[in-house]
Amino acid sequence: MATGVSIPGEPTQTSTALTNTAASAIQSFAPINKIHQHLWAFHFYAHDTTRQVVAHHFCSHQNEDMRQCLIYDSPEADARLIGVEYLISENLFQALPDTEKPLWHSHDYEVKSGSLFLPGVPGPLQRQELDKVCKTYGKTFHFWQIDKGDELPLGLPQLMMALTRDGQLDTNIAQDVEKRFGVSFEKERENRAYMKGPEHGIHPLANGRGKGLRTKFRETDCKPVDSVPRVFV
Repeated sequence: MATGVSIPGEPTQTSTALTNTAASAIQSFAPINKIHQHLWAFHFYAHDTTRQVVAHHFCSHQNEDMRQCLIYDSPEADARLIGVEYLISENLFQALPDTEKPLWHSHDYEVKSGSLFLPGVPGPLQRQELDKVCKTYGKTFHFWQIDKGDELPLGLPQLMMALTRDGQLDTNIAQDVEKRFGVSFEKERENRAYMKGPEHGIHPLANGRGKGLRTKFRETDCKPVDSVPRVFV
């Protein structure tokens, strides 16, 4: 099913499609093929909680303490790649510099509230995995401000945050998601009541320290490493 979103540009030509088909039969897509998990969540701009978007995470584990996710605006074949998120364990988060911690958000409330879920995965298996996610922290940037109707990824990457308390999630968006995917956030909240977040509690520096954060452009000097340009491969 197509998303129905129109992207500027000429339709894909037959020659391009044939080249892509040939390349896909020859080339390795090892990083992409490691993706094994689809997480559904809601993100809001770190400087504006009213700007909320749905985020389909397609994730791969680097190890037990870190996973990395490509974020799309839908689960369909023509979905737009709108951002990335890194998820790390509490231990890795605790080791971050204090200046870095505010850029990361906790997943404790997201999971316990039922608003973060794995589409199509049976409840018991889903909760087994989300019990781990509940203890993690994430760092997310969106490159495409789809809520503004941008046809292309314009502007600077924007830091995103996740839900941390009741009353933040837009009711209309929540109801639409529940209807489309046949889920009940309230029922899942009850089913996940036993889950525990980070062992040391949510760090006070996480979630932007409770303040708004916004990416801004600043012009600065471009300092050459040396007089001869170097190319790194």
